[in-house]
Amino acid sequence: MAGENHTRIFEFILLGFTDRPALQRPLFMLFLLIYIMTLVGNLGMITLIKIDSRLHTPMYLFLSHLALVDFCYSSNITFKTLENFHSDRKTISFTGCFVQMYFFIALVNTECFLLGFMAYDRYVAICKPLLYMVIMSRRLCDKMVAVAYALGFLNSMVHTTYIGTLSFCHSNVIDHFFCEIPPLLKLSCSNTYIYERFTFISAVVIALGSLLLILCSYTYILFSILRIHSAEGRSKAFSTCISHLMAIILFYCTGLSTYLQPTSNYSQDQNKVVSVFYAFVIPMLNPLIYSLRNKEVKDSLKKVVIRKVF
Repeated sequence: MAGENHTRIFEFILLGFTDRPALQRPLFMLFLLIYIMTLVGNLGMITLIKIDSRLHTPMYLFLSHLALVDFCYSSNITFKTLENFHSDRKTISFTGCFVQMYFFIALVNTECFLLGFMAYDRYVAICKPLLYMVIMSRRLCDKMVAVAYALGFLNSMVHTTYIGTLSFCHSNVIDHFFCEIPPLLKLSCSNTYIYERFTFISAVVIALGSLLLILCSYTYILFSILRIHSAEGRSKAFSTCISHLMAIILFYCTGLSTYLQPTSNYSQDQNKVVSVFYAFVIPMLNPLIYSLRNKEVKDSLKKVVIRKVF
């Protein structure tokens, strides 16, 4: 039966945000503008870190990879979304759907690990400043980045492979704007109970495991900051963490609300709104958060702009 259903379904239909023609063009322009800002912000951040030797530190190495991941997973979704705004039949091939889902899961998982490693980096910088460059060596940082990518893509392969074995006999219409796990599970006529439990455990291990590393790191950071006697010193130490904390709050509040709830409680409209935030808005905001709240990045940007102009 599973074999029959897989041979029949060659494509899925993505319903997108709305079926009202009058809203298609405004939404297209809105998401195109968001993507342009995402592209300029993240690629600009990567370029700035690469060309300015003052930013060749562990913190900015992680930040450059965070910008790369944000750019890639936003691009993975945006192109098809924009195309469907101008298409009467909003289809995506069976293979294309699973490729999109694979890279989305892989890159989101990678971002979880990167945010955790960035928190550890801030812990070492504030709590052990004299040993910072010794502990956070380039070799260790490269290994941490490699682990983030490897675990993210490996976990995604497990999810994508399992979902690929399910039979989709209910419908091929996905009430979403991209291929994501919860709406795909709603279409399956296979028993997904075991997989839902696995998804929950996977989310706990990866997302909450990374979040635990973040909480532990910032607990030590908080105690270290409180031991600083001068108000100026405390403010300077805290300012190096505030951007990272803002990015963490945005990312985890939206992502966990989707993947830690059972499929039976899945609300299509609610999760479309949540998905817009972590698929489009957060990748756009992250470079702004890190640049507007970071004096070194702002100084470096001014230096590059002045050099190019004059």
